[in-house]
Amino acid sequence: MSLLTRISRLVSAPTDTPELALAQWRALSRQIPLMYVMLVSNTLIVAWTHSAVAPLELTVYVPAALAALCVVRMLMWWRNRHKVLDPQKARTNLRAMIWVGAALAIGFTAWSFSLYPYGDAYLQSQIAFYMGITTIGCMFCLMHVRAAALAVGICVLGPFAVFFIATGQQTLGAIAINMVLVVTVLLIILLSNSRDFADLVASRSAIAQRQLETQRLGEENQRLANIDTLTGLPNRRSFDRQLDLALQRAEAEGRQIGVARLDLDGFKSINQIFGQLAGDRVLVEAARRIESLRRADTFVARLESNTFGLILAGPIDRQTLVHAGEVLCGAMRLSFEQPEGVIRLTASAGFAVSQPDDTGDQLFDRADYALSAAKREARGSAVVFSEVHAREISKVRHMEHLLYSADLDDEIYVVLQPQYDVALGATTGFEVLARWRSPVLGEISPADFIPMAERTGRISKITQCVLRKALAISRTLPPSIRLSVNLSANDIGSTTAIEQIVALFERGRGPCQIDFEVTETAAMRDLKQANQSLLILLGLGARIALDDFGTGHSSLTHVQKLPLHRIKIDRSFVAEVTNDIASRAIVKTMVDLCRNLGISCVFEGVETEEQLQALIALGGTVMQGYFFGRPMAVDEVETYLRRERTPVQREGRAAG
Repeated sequence: MSLLTRISRLVSAPTDTPELALAQWRALSRQIPLMYVMLVSNTLIVAWTHSAVAPLELTVYVPAALAALCVVRMLMWWRNRHKVLDPQKARTNLRAMIWVGAALAIGFTAWSFSLYPYGDAYLQSQIAFYMGITTIGCMFCLMHVRAAALAVGICVLGPFAVFFIATGQQTLGAIAINMVLVVTVLLIILLSNSRDFADLVASRSAIAQRQLETQRLGEENQRLANIDTLTGLPNRRSFDRQLDLALQRAEAEGRQIGVARLDLDGFKSINQIFGQLAGDRVLVEAARRIESLRRADTFVARLESNTFGLILAGPIDRQTLVHAGEVLCGAMRLSFEQPEGVIRLTASAGFAVSQPDDTGDQLFDRADYALSAAKREARGSAVVFSEVHAREISKVRHMEHLLYSADLDDEIYVVLQPQYDVALGATTGFEVLARWRSPVLGEISPADFIPMAERTGRISKITQCVLRKALAISRTLPPSIRLSVNLSANDIGSTTAIEQIVALFERGRGPCQIDFEVTETAAMRDLKQANQSLLILLGLGARIALDDFGTGHSSLTHVQKLPLHRIKIDRSFVAEVTNDIASRAIVKTMVDLCRNLGISCVFEGVETEEQLQALIALGGTVMQGYFFGRPMAVDEVETYLRRERTPVQREGRAAG
């Protein structure tokens, strides 16, 4: 590429990026006025020193015209120094400045040469000095735009060197050569500085871009951290923060707010039956319905899988909340039209009203308790938290505290309910049932303390306590009598809990008479872990029974995959076996299934002679229920078994 081509590219493309163009414009806005001041001052001085020897037009008219042009340009730059330009306008002004600068350089150079013949050696030296120093000063002022500095340098330096070398004066020739060398070095330095300036601007621009990108990513992360990606609603984190803010505003304004927790009933079965995608579409549609019904001052969020939360900031009273609950639950009863089919479900909701000094957690806990009450007592509708619920919570928390601090070995005792084999005419085992006698509250129903123990993580301790007592009892019973001990989901899902159970067996080594009962729900949580836990228990000589068979999901799958010896038919089937054809058919199918798989079955909840006879007719053999015996104290077992061994008792049972 030739020198002229390089120069042409420098002149025609003074800027590389919009950011650089704007930075050059801002830098020159401060420097160009100073350059014109210097240029005008130097020009007037030269004109004054030549006024006595040169013609009037060269000492007055021409310099005045050049100076006037410089003043006009200076005022233009000064006026626009704070003006904000777009990059395109900055480029246009910079390009114009380059050509104006080149034209002025040519004009001043021509004027300087025209004065040269009229002076003596001193005035001629002044011309050379004027051209050199002014050119260097202008180039420094234009240093941020390499094309402008180069244009001025070339327009002055070339004619300057040729003119003064051509004079034949050795001194002036030497000055011209010095001038060429100085300006060349200066150009190299200025071009390097110009590149550094461009690199600095590019670096600042890149940093600014990274900062903007970082800010954008931060804002996007903030949005994702507070938005549920499926429904587009705020998430639990956003809900908690909004609830705290709403409580602060309500307290400052002396008013109340309401909080609701709405849960789609039986949503898990939708995913199992229709698939995950259908479940997601139902959630999106449910969110849309809630959003369409909310008031402007109501905040809606998706809290977790199938649960939504609402913060009602408007006027709150019980009637308002009841009406809101009816509307929301009613909207969820409308069918969900999906490609997989029509999905119908219900929703339960719990509402609570804020009290003075409430925290967000306290208010939400009350709404959560109201939701659990709705699912328990009015599934598919809404419940508003009341004083009755407050007393229930107080009682439950007190009970939880007592259970947590209880001496389980002392307060937990067991009762035994017989399991009778009608084919043998004898009791073959007992189910070991836990009971709690609190020194403060007295007898506590298992329906109350067992779920509480599972919720608080105390259930494994209770299981170990019951198992210790069962092992001690088994050593007093005939070897043919087996004891059934219930395991919770926490037990079979925890490696630590299983290890502790194994340790109990190793301390009392002997023939194992223990059967472990697990529910379908417990096994369903983690079928693989449940299977591993049960295999460990089998290694102890224990047997495994599946409890409440027929009430869970995918029962046949569990029977196939779990190492079972027995299944227990739920009492709900037994209760209807005498008057419901479908129940009898189901029971017959279960009996045949067990026979085909080579495992036994136990019927729970046998309470009448009619039920017993119906089950025997369907092939049932092992029974458990009040008809054969209520749960009894440990010290009553020996009497029970002795009485059973009497001929009269055996005949009575055989006749039954």
